[in-house]
Amino acid sequence: MLSEKILAAAFTRAVKHGTLTMRTAEGRDFTFGDDSGPDVAIRFTDAAAQMALCLHPELKLGELFVEGRLVIERGTILDLLQLLLQDIHGELDELPLKRLRRIRNWMMRRAENDAARSKRNVAHHYDLDGRLYALFLDSDRQYSCAYFDHPNVSLEEAQLAKKRHIAAKLMVNRGHSVLDIGSGWGGMGLYLAQVAGAGMVRGITLSEEQLEASRRRAAAAGLLDRVRFELEDYRSTTGSFDRIVSVGMFEHVGPPSYDEYFQTCRSLLKADGVMLLHTIGRSGTPYPTNPWITKYIFPGGHLPVLSEMMPAIERAGLIVTDVEILRLHYAYTLQAWRERFLAHRAEVLKLYDERFCRMWECYLAMSESAFRWQDAVVFQVQLARRNDVVPLTRAYMAEREAALKEAEGMELKRSA
Repeated sequence: MLSEKILAAAFTRAVKHGTLTMRTAEGRDFTFGDDSGPDVAIRFTDAAAQMALCLHPELKLGELFVEGRLVIERGTILDLLQLLLQDIHGELDELPLKRLRRIRNWMMRRAENDAARSKRNVAHHYDLDGRLYALFLDSDRQYSCAYFDHPNVSLEEAQLAKKRHIAAKLMVNRGHSVLDIGSGWGGMGLYLAQVAGAGMVRGITLSEEQLEASRRRAAAAGLLDRVRFELEDYRSTTGSFDRIVSVGMFEHVGPPSYDEYFQTCRSLLKADGVMLLHTIGRSGTPYPTNPWITKYIFPGGHLPVLSEMMPAIERAGLIVTDVEILRLHYAYTLQAWRERFLAHRAEVLKLYDERFCRMWECYLAMSESAFRWQDAVVFQVQLARRNDVVPLTRAYMAEREAALKEAEGMELKRSA
């Protein structure tokens, strides 16, 4: 049948190393690869599932796995993604309806995330039961790419190194005012106040769950006079700040709003201020985020390439003073999250249901595979309004990181 021929052609091209065994809905078996590992066996429960994967593989692979219509009988969903992506990076050009795919991609890029839609999108993911995130994140609930600055580092150490690395690039000094756009569970803002010595930190989020947790943490740390968290869209923020930091939030802005985002940041940043933007992106050409991810996990999300960001930065009158690209750091972060999630799967099942567990296993595996075998990366873009506010060389980063590491030790002793 047609779907078997299409899938056989696609898998023959994709699977060069490793072994993939496919059993169709009619009970026919096909094997692809070179008989090495990983060794994965999949089975389709119905013929419609096979054709659905042919017509819209980026969406249907996740849907069919979650629905149990694509059954992985040997191996894991990550193993399957490795077989499909490691050699050709997922470009299965033999699949039909390429023109329809281009039309879908164009339509996805037209959606604008206004304030109301942004609030709904954030609630969809970040207002889940807080106990879920406690099961797989580090103790500080850093839900963004960690920084693995030396081998065999733990997730907790890598997340602390990430905050240190960002704070060093921000050049936060005693008494500085800081705006944290997309402040999460408050860890970055609290670090900037407790360790880096910021005089005032204003963290803004659209997640009510995160807001409540952040405020509790600020109160417990005795920092309510210096660290304030608000339920606020960045477009509504007023004031003037020495430093602006945004970690893991820009992915939710969307290309139609890039001009507004950077113009707003410029208006909020003092003339001698510094901004650090930490965002997932892509190293290839502009392309919409995986449609399964945007439908079920991060609605309204988009992973930019630098060529999409830079024109908006330039039009806003901001100067790029440094760009660092973190490549496999997020793959290691996601591996740690996925392993922790699976280790606590029984506890997640008590909070939600089997479908949710399968969906999140798929989400974490898809995300990890994007950083391991596709073109997903993390950009750290340092911005300023003037070209003389950042030192001429990067030596200051290492110097500041060393000072921050010493301050961390002092803070740990003080709070013990």
